Amino acid sequence: MNFNCIVAQSGGPTAAINASLSGVISACLENNNINTLYGSINGIEGILNDNIVSLYDTFKNQSDLDILKNTPGMFLGSCRFKLSEEDQFKKIFNVFSTHNIKHFFYIGGNDSMDTVLKLSKYAKENNEDVKIIGIPKTVDNDLFGTDHTPGFGSAAKFIATTMLEIAHDTYIYNMKSVTIVEVMGRNAGWLTAATALARNEYNSSPDLIYLPEVPFSTFNFLNDVKRLLKEKNNIIIAVSEGIKDENGKYISASSSAEDQFGHTSLSGTANKLENLVKMAANCKVRSIELSVLQRSAMHNASLTDINESFDVGVFALEAASKGATGKMVTINRPSTSDYNPTIGLVNIEDVANKEKLIPRHWINERGNNVTDEFIEYIRPLIVGEANIKYNNGLPLYMNINHLSKNVI
Repeated sequence: MNFNCIVAQSGGPTAAINASLSGVISACLENNNINTLYGSINGIEGILNDNIVSLYDTFKNQSDLDILKNTPGMFLGSCRFKLSEEDQFKKIFNVFSTHNIKHFFYIGGNDSMDTVLKLSKYAKENNEDVKIIGIPKTVDNDLFGTDHTPGFGSAAKFIATTMLEIAHDTYIYNMKSVTIVEVMGRNAGWLTAATALARNEYNSSPDLIYLPEVPFSTFNFLNDVKRLLKEKNNIIIAVSEGIKDENGKYISASSSAEDQFGHTSLSGTANKLENLVKMAANCKVRSIELSVLQRSAMHNASLTDINESFDVGVFALEAASKGATGKMVTINRPSTSDYNPTIGLVNIEDVANKEKLIPRHWINERGNNVTDEFIEYIRPLIVGEANIKYNNGLPLYMNINHLSKNVI
């Protein structure tokens, strides 16, 4: 008996999340039991509002899927919406029933896996015959149950490249200077730690790396800076936006405001540290906030990341077709010496509402650098360059005009 599927995207964008969407579409197109694959516009909100479209109408040939695979951002749009009311669950499953939907794939990070958990529990408690699978993505790499997350490798590659280019820009001047680069990472410092990949035979920067996993001391920070300024002219520092003091207070917390998922608003970590260094050191000081640039930098994406992201999308349908539900797709690394990952599943209860932090032994004792073991872990994730097509000198991406008009 034939049926339909639906897929949605949620949370922050990455360079690779559309590769996972491309994988889901490709797998569904090859499955004779599936009449159509619907896409929900703007995540779970699209289902609540019955704002869904048939992706088969848009992706009719392989060339379009190839472009989608190498398009940054989120083709279906996103949301940050926390399910909390019984009526919301009923409405979602009514939409599933109306459209004969038997498989739901939700591509997202921590907050999205909370949605997968809640819908899976509702389906089980109410005997709803819908298989619900979470497909991981997040540049933060903080999802439990998976060696790394799709999207992280590409963001890490961009950040490391940017750090190397900042070094080339900074080292040209024969003068004392401090450059502080702020990288995303609320509670987990994976992205900031990735800046260490910029180091090579001629570049030692970043000279200091500060992560949320270790309490931040202003006193130690300024001493680190002063010590290094005696040894070299140009100091480059990588700092996570979410560094906290010994009392657990964010250095850059702008207010006590929180979103639906309880995330405190953060702003201006690098700028705050810039002002501290200016008062303590007699030299030029600059702060740089990479902000959203690090999330969807497809022009510097990792081919390894793009291919793995596509594969987890394909695997999600295979798992659902075999009866799996209440699961998240994972990438596993059997060996650190030989990078040959496998794809599997983990119970969504073991993932949702948890954060995977950098192991303390991957951070040096003083808390201002990472170890060689971390470098060994991350280096394979940035290998290869994405196969991007160009038009008039610019990357050729999928048209996302529908996100402003809500039609495809």
